[in-house]
Order: sequence, then C-alpha cells, then structure tokens
Amino acid sequence: MTQHAAQFIALHGQKSSLILDVGYDTPQIIYWRTKLSEQSTGEMMRALRLRQEAPVSPIVELDLCITPTSGQGFTGLPGLSLHGDTDQWAANPKLKSISQDNEHSATLTSVDAARGVEVVVTIKLDAETDVLTFDTVLNNITEQSITLDWCAAATVPTPADFDQIIGFEGHWAGEFQQHSLDQFFGSYVRENRRGKTSHDSYPALLLHPKTTNQAQGEAYGFHLGWSGNHKIVAEKMADGRSYVQMGELLFPGEIVLEKDQSYQTPTLFASYTDQGLSVLSQQFHQYVRTHIIRQSVHDKPRPVHYNTWEGIYFNHDVETLKDLAERAAEMGAERFVLDDGWFIGRNDDTAGLGDWYVDKAFYPQGLTPVIDHVKAQGLEFGLWFEPEMVNPDSELYRQHPEWVLGNEVSKQIDCRNQLVLDLSRPEVFDYLFERLDSLLTEYDISYVKWDMNRDLNHQGNHSGKPGGHNQIHAVYRLLDKIRETHPQVEVESCASGGGRADYGVLARTDRVWTSDSNDALERLKIQNGFSYFLPSELMGSHVGPRECHITHRTVSMEMRASVTLFGHMGMEMDLRELTDAEKVELKAMTDLYKQHRALVHSGDLFRLELPAYMNGLGIVAKDKSQALFSYSLIACSSATLPDQYKFAGLEKNSQYKLDIIWPIKNTDKWPKSGLFGFANHLGAVDGHVFSGELLMQLGMQMPLLTPQSSLLFHLTKV
Repeated sequence: MTQHAAQFIALHGQKSSLILDVGYDTPQIIYWRTKLSEQSTGEMMRALRLRQEAPVSPIVELDLCITPTSGQGFTGLPGLSLHGDTDQWAANPKLKSISQDNEHSATLTSVDAARGVEVVVTIKLDAETDVLTFDTVLNNITEQSITLDWCAAATVPTPADFDQIIGFEGHWAGEFQQHSLDQFFGSYVRENRRGKTSHDSYPALLLHPKTTNQAQGEAYGFHLGWSGNHKIVAEKMADGRSYVQMGELLFPGEIVLEKDQSYQTPTLFASYTDQGLSVLSQQFHQYVRTHIIRQSVHDKPRPVHYNTWEGIYFNHDVETLKDLAERAAEMGAERFVLDDGWFIGRNDDTAGLGDWYVDKAFYPQGLTPVIDHVKAQGLEFGLWFEPEMVNPDSELYRQHPEWVLGNEVSKQIDCRNQLVLDLSRPEVFDYLFERLDSLLTEYDISYVKWDMNRDLNHQGNHSGKPGGHNQIHAVYRLLDKIRETHPQVEVESCASGGGRADYGVLARTDRVWTSDSNDALERLKIQNGFSYFLPSELMGSHVGPRECHITHRTVSMEMRASVTLFGHMGMEMDLRELTDAEKVELKAMTDLYKQHRALVHSGDLFRLELPAYMNGLGIVAKDKSQALFSYSLIACSSATLPDQYKFAGLEKNSQYKLDIIWPIKNTDKWPKSGLFGFANHLGAVDGHVFSGELLMQLGMQMPLLTPQSSLLFHLTKV
C-alpha cells in the first residue's frame, strides 16, 4: 500500500474528537468518542487497534474505510457500488489528496484511474454542537458512462459495546415510534421507497451501550438529511467489527453519470455524547437552530396557530371564517391558517388539486375579505397548498394527463383520489411556481402549509427513468425559489402529518406538522420520538377537538392543552363548540405558551426516565435560571401511589422555587383539599423552595390522579 506523508487528521469539537488514519490508500475513522488531549497520538491508536491474522481470513485484514468497495475485497455492504461497460463493479479508489483548512473539517479525494472514478469525501465537525457532517461526491472522469447503484454518505465504524439500536418507525397518525433491539451478527436494514421521508422508516437511528439512558452514558445519533428514498444500515460483521451506513436508495438505472458528471449524496449528520440521550438530542437541536433553520424565523416568537381543518373541513363560508377568526383571536391565536378547500372545485378530496385558483363560488371577492378580517383581529394569514399533487378530476389533469409520474404500462395506483405531478418536467415546475407566486403576490399571505399526501408508488418520470431523485431535487428547487421570491413567507412541511420531516426539507422550511393525530395521548409518544432530532419550535402541536377525529377518544381540555406547551402551539377545532369552561382553559394555555415560549424554543430538552404509565419531560434554560416540566398520567399506577418524579438538568447547588402552573387554579378543579377528585399534598410543594440536588436525586412524590391528567411545573432559581 502507498504510504502518504500525512498520517492522521484530527477534528475536535467541544466534547468529542474524530481521528482519521490517512496514511495509506483507504482513509478510515480510527477514533470517534470523548475529546482527546494532545498526549494521545495517532501512532498510539494505530498500534492499539492492530488486529492479528485470523484463521481462514486475509493475511492483512481489510480496512473498514470511509468508502469500502468490492474492488478492495470488502465483504460487508460496499460504501460505493456502480457498474458500466468495463469492470466498474470492482472500483477501488485510492487516496490521492488531503485538504484540511482547520481543525474542524477535512476533504479527502480518492481516485480509481483505471475505472475513471473520483470520490471526494468532506467531513466537518461543528465546534459548538459536536455534530459531524459527511458528504460524498462521485465524479465520472472517464469517457464512458457509469451507472450508480449505491453511494453511502460515509461508512462510520462503531464500537462493539454500542450494542443497542434504537430505530424509528410508525404510520400515518402514529409517527416517530421508537423501536429498540440488540445488535446482532448481520445487518439491521431499513429501506424506504415511498418517495418522501416516510411515516414508517424515519432516516435516523441511535446506537448506545446497554447502560446508557436519558440521563447518562455514551451514545451515537445518525440522521440522513434527505426527503426521498433512503437506506440505512447498521451491520455487525463476522469479524466482530460494526459500522453504520446511510444514503439515498436508488432505483435501477436512476443515476447514470456521463463524462464529467457528478453525484452528491445527501448529508449524513452524526453526533456523539457520553452524557445520555437527552444531551445527544440537545446537540442536534442546537445544530438545527444554528445551521439549518432561518435565523429570522428562529428569532421571531412562534405565533399561536388557528388551523381551520378539523373545524370546518371543506365547508367554506366567508362569514363562518370571519366568525372563527374572531373566536380564535379571543382564544389568543396569532396566526389564522385557511386549510384545504379554498380553490376551484374543491368540495371534497376527490377534485380540484392542481387548479390553484380561488373558488369564486365560495369567495366571490377572492380571499381579500377574509384576509382583511383576519388581519383586523391582529392575526397573520396562512394558506394551505398541495403543489406536488393533482386530482384526475381537475382542469389541469384534463389538459395535461402526461404531466404525472408513471407511464402507460405502469400507471399510478389509486390513492386518495390523486396522482403525483412530475416536477422534473420544466413545464410542471414553471406552472406550479407561477401559481404559487401569483397567489403570494396578490394576497397578503405570510405562511404556507405545504402538504404532500400520497406516496410516489410509480416513480418513473417523463424521460422513462426512475424519477425519485429528480423529483425531490425539483421540490427543493421550488421551495428555494419561493423562499427567494417571497422571503417573508414561512413554510410548514406537512406530508399527511410527519411524513416529510428531515434536515433536507428543513433547510427550506420553517415548521413541521408533526402528525395528523391531535389525540393528546398519542401525541405524547409521537412528540417524544420527534424530539430526538428535531427541536420543539419546529414541532407543530395543536389542541384538537374534544373527541379526536382519528382515534375517537374523548380527552379533557386540560390534557389536550398541556401537551401543546412543549412545541409550536396551535388549535384546530370548531371553536363554536367550546364550553365556557373549555374557553377559560384554552385561553389560559395560550397565555402560558406566550409567557414561556422563549424558554421552550431555546432551552435544553430533558426526557425523563419514568414508568410506562407516566410521561414527563423538561426544558431547562441554558443558564439554569428557570425550567418547565410536564407530568402526564397515562394509565393507573402499578402501585397504590405513583412513583417519585425526578427532575433533570437543574443546577444541583442552587435553590428553585417550584410553582404548579397547570391546571389553572382559579376554577373548582383546584380546591385546596383536592385535585381531579382526590385529596392531595400539592400545597406542600406549590410555591415552595427546594434544592436542585433534591429535586433531581430524590424527586417529588406524585399525587393520586385520574388517568389522562397533567401537571405542569415552573421552576425559578432563587
């Protein structure tokens, strides 16, 4: 093997170090854990990592490098797989050059001259958040075309004791569900072919030793910033070594590179901690806040939403909307979002998609009277779109049936009475931009709810090739052009709820509709999973109807409202149906949200280790001066009384005043003698001062409550 002059590259963050061995033909990660001092050298690591020849194995064990290939003889999943007229299947790029501008980034260029392949890997370690990014670019430097089958953003080795995998799965109205399993010899693989981030295979995973929990221990987190088809792999090979790979899942023949053409992988985001899963999430949250979302939106208080969907559905009427706007303002709303049903022919979900013109049957004077009335109540105005879709029952489809994905042989299957437009066609892209641009120019719209309600079951585009890759890049370009043309407009990413919620789309949008389910009990699980990689200010969380329209479970206003405080709060119901008591409680929660949203949207999240019948989390200010914590009783406790509730993230040597701020106390539901039908001892803690160490180490005895009850605590450092 060729030996290079540079032997090692070290990238250092605040709390972690990544060490690369670049002394030979194939660069590899030899260390990624707690930050190292200068006394630890690459030569030491190289010696400590030496592995002897194993029986019936290669004399020199193959490196687990950043881009392993079959051409190197690698027997795991190749990091790069391609084919062409020659023997590209055996691509074997060798390190040619190294570029390192500072101690936080490095670019490694490898070349296989015989097969005309150049691989450029860029690695960055954010100094403030300890989040790594990996990007790989493949260049065709030969005269012949190359078909790309798979290119991982990186192959990242993981320690043997990180033997617990947490994956994220789910379904419509049940997104971000965590699934834990022991690592095993073989591959943990999740593949998504839905053409969007998907509800059922979120492109992320966690790895950690058995002893890790929310509050302590080592962990890795991985997230692929890509809104389309993907593949994620965590493999333990027969020789005992383990690694993680993530990348775009490509259909056969989808990427064909001619001479001088390139392919760039989606970015792989990764982070390490030795302080538990909550701190790992905090690192990702801070990275998103600093590097992905717009600072202008981040710095603006997130307004309370009122969304019309579960209030009126398709029953649009100008006077009804004006009435709802007035009621929403009374309840504390600051933004009014007119959902589906405002455009031509949209009497239900079977028609109209694609015909993005205001329906004069419902709005004879256009949207202006509604918008003016909404603004007169002190509310911003937002509008729903689903630009990527078309109903067969629409003028657009009747005029241009050729504009949809698929072909005569493989037509799109029926789903939600709609088809997917081929955005890689320039005429489709131009039409959609013209329609959105015209509406955003004509009307005072400051917010767009951008929905996407079906899978790309047949992803063939107009050129006869698989179209998933080009489709997502066209969506990105359309979002980018809208933002460039209308920078004041904020955009929400919705795909039947949380079906498109990744760092790729978040670089172009400002909020995520977390789930179509507004059932508060389901939301506790959904929002918990969401919180691992996405911060609270991006998490759309609405107070839904008394009876959830999806689960048909009846949940009290106290419970429904309490669940929304730790996200981006809104309400989505027919406000005309509220009882007087519910109005008091809803208005009290919007007031609480406004009072505490600066903390919720900037503080550090701590998920609490609690029995299954309890749910709890907290958000603590960066300077530890205050905190908010929630406690929800999901079901009856397993013992006579619930367990102790231990707070987290506080300053142990400080004193904190503990105030119970929910339920509201100016109702008959908070008598001094009891709460939720039971006598309790809450008066002994409410408004009193306790040390941080006791709140965290001893905790607080929870009172006897009825299931589906919530308490919210505000702690202020004395």
